[in-house]
Amino acid sequence: MRKGITILAHRGWWLKEEEKNSKFAFERAFDSGFGIETDLRDITGEIVISHNMPEGGEMSFDEVLKLLDGRNLPLALNIKADGMADKIKALLEKYNHSNYFTFDMSIPEMVYQHKLGLKVFTGLSDIVPEPIMFDKAEGIWLDSFNSDWFKEKEINDILNLGKKVCIVSPDLHKREYKNIWDRYKNISGIMVCTDYPNEAKEFFNGKN
Repeated sequence: MRKGITILAHRGWWLKEEEKNSKFAFERAFDSGFGIETDLRDITGEIVISHNMPEGGEMSFDEVLKLLDGRNLPLALNIKADGMADKIKALLEKYNHSNYFTFDMSIPEMVYQHKLGLKVFTGLSDIVPEPIMFDKAEGIWLDSFNSDWFKEKEINDILNLGKKVCIVSPDLHKREYKNIWDRYKNISGIMVCTDYPNEAKEFFNGKN
């Protein structure tokens, strides 16, 4: 995209709430050229897609990588449980997928994933003002739970330190977002995670 803004479809590009993290939502996102954010958990030794505790029958991470069909689109992998790192790495290597990052894991899991060589993002937000393992992290998952606290300067400060940035769009927290998108529409090399990927694509393409 112009100005280097990459759009990630939050839990895929879904049209109804029940389609989140579904095969339909992932196919729609990938076929439209979007990366995705999704949730990884494990059940009976398999890595599956599930925001909440899995009960069986969930789509596997292996199936998601198959859907990509060699397209190296960005994957933001929200780690919902410890102990999955080795299998996650093996699956990514199986499909030769290099455009990804993991985030939101526990501190011991983050330490292990970094040692294993996975691409780890740490968190920075209005709740977590000091990013854990900032020097070791590949990038920042930049969030705003209660207020739209960061502006262009804060984003550029992170980029200037050689870290990647993925911004959590305010719409994920049910807040107004287009005015906030204006704050970073001219910044190169960032990712934006949103529930409205096509709207974001049109906004950033039209504004730059």
